[in-house]
Amino acid sequence: MRAAVVTGFDKPVELQEVPIPEPDAHQVLVRIEASGLCHTDIHAAHGDWPVKPGLPFIPGHEGVGIIEKIGSDVTGRAVGERVAIPWLGYACGTCAYCVSGRETLCESQQNTGYALNGGHAEYAVAHAAYVVPVPEGISPAEAAPLTCAGVTTYKAVKVSGLRPSERAAIFGIGGLGHLAQQYAQIFGGETIAVDVTEEKLRLARELGAAHTINAATADPVAEIKALGGADVAIVLAASPRVLEQAHASLRRGGRLVLVSLPKDNAMSLPVFQTVLGGITVIGSIVGTRTDLAEVFQLHAQGRTKVIYETRKLEEINRSFHDVLGGTVPARLVFEM
Repeated sequence: MRAAVVTGFDKPVELQEVPIPEPDAHQVLVRIEASGLCHTDIHAAHGDWPVKPGLPFIPGHEGVGIIEKIGSDVTGRAVGERVAIPWLGYACGTCAYCVSGRETLCESQQNTGYALNGGHAEYAVAHAAYVVPVPEGISPAEAAPLTCAGVTTYKAVKVSGLRPSERAAIFGIGGLGHLAQQYAQIFGGETIAVDVTEEKLRLARELGAAHTINAATADPVAEIKALGGADVAIVLAASPRVLEQAHASLRRGGRLVLVSLPKDNAMSLPVFQTVLGGITVIGSIVGTRTDLAEVFQLHAQGRTKVIYETRKLEEINRSFHDVLGGTVPARLVFEM
C-alpha cells in the first residue's frame, strides 16, 4: 500500500510502498477513503513536542474509510461499515478518567498518527472500540475534518459552559475556528470572529458571525469590550499574544478556553484581573467517542458546514508548507 512515512524529524515526508497491516484480535483493518491534515500532524512530523513519536511512523488522525477485516475478538463492528479513526486511538477503559467519561485524559492512552500509525495511507489498523461509525449521508471528505477539528472545537464549546444569548469570541478562524463558530451558534451564542485575514472573516460572516474583527488593523480587546465583553473566548491561534488578548477581552465571570498549543508553552496570566474578575481558565483537549458521535449527528442533520479542499497524498509536503504559511482557507483532506 502507499503510505506517507516520517523517517526523520528534519526530513520531508516520504511516500513509500509498505505492507498492508494485519489487525490483531481487537483491531479492525480500514481501507482509507479520506484523511484530513491537522496541524498536529506537522508537529508530529517535525518532532516539535517534548515526547516525540518513534521513527518511522505514519501520521494522520482524521482517517475515514471502510472496514475490510475484523479481529477475532471484535464485536460491535462489521466489515463494510464506514468509520472514523480519531486522535484517541486507545485508552485503558478502567482508570478513573475512562470510567467517568473523561477518556481523553487517560494516562495510558495511545494516539493515532503519533504512538500508532495513522490514516495518511491506503490502509490503517485501529482498535475496534475506538473507531466511530460515520452516519449515512456524510461524505468521507467531510467526515475527516470533523474527526479532529470538529470534535476538538465542539468539546471546547461544551466545556466553556456557553449559554444561549452569551457572547462567544473565536480567536482564529480557519480549519478549527470555522467549526468552533458554528458550534457556538448551535449552543445559542452570539459569535465574534477574530482573525487577521479578511478572507477568513468573510467566511465567518457567511457562516453567521454576529461580529467580525480584523486583529491586523484593529485592537480586538477594545473592539470586544465595546460590545460589552465576551462571556467565552476560545483560542485556536497558537500565539501567546492572542491568548493574552482573549483573556483581556472577557467580561467578569468569563471563561477562557485554551485549545491551541504555543511553541514556547507559555502565556502571561494577569492574576489580579483573573481573581477579581472571576475569570475561569480551561484547558480543552480533543473530545471523546461520544462527543464525536454527536458531532457527526449534528452534521448529518445539516447543522454544520465543513470548508475543505481535497488533495492527493503525493502533495503532503506542499500541504504542510501551505498550512504553515496560513494560505489554506480552512481544512485540507487527502483523498485516496
